[in-house]
Amino acid sequence: MTVWDRPEPPNQPVPLDRERIVTAAVALADEGGLEAVSLRKIAARLDAGPMRLYRYISTKEELFDLMVDEVYAEIRPEEQPGDWREALGILARRTRQAALRHEWLADLLGGRPALGPNGLAMTEATLSAFDGVADIDTVLRAVETVSSYFIGAIRREIANLRAERSTGLSKHDWQRARGPHVTSMLATGRFPALTKAVHDGADVDAETSFATGLEWVLDAVAAKLATPPA
Repeated sequence: MTVWDRPEPPNQPVPLDRERIVTAAVALADEGGLEAVSLRKIAARLDAGPMRLYRYISTKEELFDLMVDEVYAEIRPEEQPGDWREALGILARRTRQAALRHEWLADLLGGRPALGPNGLAMTEATLSAFDGVADIDTVLRAVETVSSYFIGAIRREIANLRAERSTGLSKHDWQRARGPHVTSMLATGRFPALTKAVHDGADVDAETSFATGLEWVLDAVAAKLATPPA
């Protein structure tokens, strides 16, 4: 039985329910990451005994599942997307925006399928947008391909943000600090392709990089969908 199927205990003197527990957990994670989330800290925030929380949530994995589904409510579209490309674009962009608001989400993306009500609704909206476009196996591979791209891109972006905070160096500060080393290595002539990238490559921000990569992946999926099966 999943945490969504299990009935909640009856009310006690201090009102408590899974919604309040999850809201407190998300707030703690937003403040200090997943490592800041514990039933003890949630109980203290809700002025409830820690053991009471185990009547609602059995494990930390269940709590994380509930937290992710809470954020999926921010990602799922308000209306059914017009077509598959719009659906996957919405999924990618809204997931990135949610991860920038809740950085801990990046640590939980890409695992087992989302089984909460918001996650299921989000998946339904995405798959429904492919109606009549291709067989279900092709549709699933298309969704997996785009999801793999944006999950990886989001994790990289969040990792860079965390590195900036931990070191106190922005991307450009970090590059300047390591400039002499990179310059000396490129001067050896052993890295011609990298030298060209360093000297001639455009410096784009994370949002532009994400959007460009997303369009390239969507273009590739569109080309595959347009190819008649062998």
